[in-house]
Amino acid sequence: MKYPPQHHQDDTREHMIAVIKHYPLATVISVHENEPFVTHLPLVFEDNKLIGHIDIFNPHAKLLKDSKPVTIIFQGPQCYISPSVYSTTQLPTWNYVKVHIKGIVNAIENKEALKESLITMTEFLEGENPKYTLDADNPRMQRNLDYIEMFEISILEWEGKFKLSQDKKPGDRMAAREELISSNQKSIRLFLDLIF
Repeated sequence: MKYPPQHHQDDTREHMIAVIKHYPLATVISVHENEPFVTHLPLVFEDNKLIGHIDIFNPHAKLLKDSKPVTIIFQGPQCYISPSVYSTTQLPTWNYVKVHIKGIVNAIENKEALKESLITMTEFLEGENPKYTLDADNPRMQRNLDYIEMFEISILEWEGKFKLSQDKKPGDRMAAREELISSNQKSIRLFLDLIF
């Protein structure tokens, strides 16, 4: 039996790129001498590559260069699905959207490219109606260029894991979709009320 089931896999490149663009905070995983290094960084998809920046004092930075292998996980929406949302008898489950990427990472050691990349990433993250613009002559950015490393990841493998009740009847799929939307909105508020 193939696992995960094919109906929970989405090989549509545009769908996976949509996850990357809507949920750009990635889990970046490298391994050195059997020790995993895990860092969470926003990555921008550009020209079939992923572009990122890392603080030079992060021990993971030394592994994000020299054509080293890297695994990336982008996490979209996810939630518990109670059988109560379905019109048919089901068991409890968890629905989620994830994209796994394997690639080769290389450092970009060019201060002008780094500066332009920081500006581009800020524009991307600010979105369609930006409230902030990072200027090329921003003195704080200029002072910090020596403490930031830029890297790019050449993508070798893509895997879309979209578990969205695809094996259920159309009405139950739509009910699970609505539960995913409302659950994410509620759970964010409840969680933030607990910690902030």
